[in-house]
Amino acid sequence: MLVAAAALSLTACSGSPAPPGEEVEGTLTVFAAASLTDAFTELGEQLEEENPGLDVQFSFAGSSALATQITQGAPADVFASANETQMSVVTAAGLADGDPEVFTRNVLRIAVPEGNPAGVTGLDDFAREDLALAVCAPAVPCGAAAEKVFASAGVAARPDTLEEDVRAALTKVELGEVDAALVYASDVAAGGDAVEGIAFPEAERAVNDYPICVLASAPNPTAARAFVDLVLSAEGRRVLTDAGFLAP
Repeated sequence: MLVAAAALSLTACSGSPAPPGEEVEGTLTVFAAASLTDAFTELGEQLEEENPGLDVQFSFAGSSALATQITQGAPADVFASANETQMSVVTAAGLADGDPEVFTRNVLRIAVPEGNPAGVTGLDDFAREDLALAVCAPAVPCGAAAEKVFASAGVAARPDTLEEDVRAALTKVELGEVDAALVYASDVAAGGDAVEGIAFPEAERAVNDYPICVLASAPNPTAARAFVDLVLSAEGRRVLTDAGFLAP
């Protein structure tokens, strides 16, 4: 499966099924939040196996960057955002036909390197000047959620780096470049043995809903509907749950 750089064009948002008898083939381009990388890659591979003439290409990045690219004319078939705010950028521009559908949810976790060498215990540690800390930039969903939890907890966070998407923050932890980062629970799962996750109560006040939509001028609307159908199916939910996401 290829991973393509992002860029628009967009038929139904609610995942209406492809008409019976229509072949699912050609190139399908999906713009999706970085946190969906592992789950969507698996679902894309499944769809390719079921449809040998189909080539699924993904552009994974921060939802805000993807929404901007779509409104600027980048060609894509499907958009999946890590929050409803960035999806609204696309719908407000009239680039989606119908209402997007929330297909999963995610919650923040503190990610630390294996063994937690800095002894991080909770959200208060993000105010420590002696630690190297990473959070997402406020413009992207994981950064907006971070701002909410810091405000809720009354923590004056002192991050050393603001990352363009959640996978960039996770990578800093995996490489041992920071002592802790705020990422999603699904990213902690994706980090495997290289990272450990720490839950904190304030995270429940900033749960992100993930909406998905077929774009109104999708170059390949049949394949787009097939992918959205798969994401919304029981199999799609299983893959997402296995990856650490929450049921919608």
